[in-house]
Amino acid sequence: MKIIPHVKIFVTSVFLLITLSFATCKYSTHDVAPIPADVKTFRVNYLENKARYVNPQLMPQITEKLKQKIIGQTRLKETNNDDAHYDISGYLSDYSVITSGITGNAASVNRLNVTFHLIFKNTLDNTKNFEADLTTNYDFPGSQTLQQAESNLSDQIIKNVTDGIFNKIFSNW
Repeated sequence: MKIIPHVKIFVTSVFLLITLSFATCKYSTHDVAPIPADVKTFRVNYLENKARYVNPQLMPQITEKLKQKIIGQTRLKETNNDDAHYDISGYLSDYSVITSGITGNAASVNRLNVTFHLIFKNTLDNTKNFEADLTTNYDFPGSQTLQQAESNLSDQIIKNVTDGIFNKIFSNW
C-alpha cells in the first residue's frame, strides 16, 4: 500500500497537534489549597439538622459522604479524638420551600432552599478558624409535594452540600 506524501504529512501534523495539546493540559481539582504538612488528622462531628423541617436521612448521609470525600481527596486521616487538627461541625439551618413561579392561580414552580452552617476549627492555627453559611436552591414543579421532590433531589442535595463544605475548607476560592 502506497501512502500519498501529503496524507502522511497531514496525519503526522494531526498527531503532533493532539500530543502537544495533551502535554500542556494540567489537571486541577478546583485549585485545592495545599494542606500544611503538620496537619495530619480530621474529625467530622455529626452534622445536625436544626431546620424547622427535618429530613431524617439527609444529615447522616451528608456526614458520611463528607468523611469519604476528605479521605478520598486528601492525605488526612480520620480520627474521633478531640485533638484532631481539623475539626468540622455544623448544622442545617434552613430547609424550606417557597413558591417561585405562578401560573394562573397555582404554583408552577417551587424552590427548596437548603442552608448549611459550617463551623471549622484548625486546632494547630486558630487564625484559620471560621464559620460560614452555604446555601443552595433547587427548583421543582409546583405539582409535586416536597416529599416527591426530595426523592428526585436528595442525591443532588447531598452532593452539593458535601462539595460546598469541602470546597470552603480545602479550596482557594
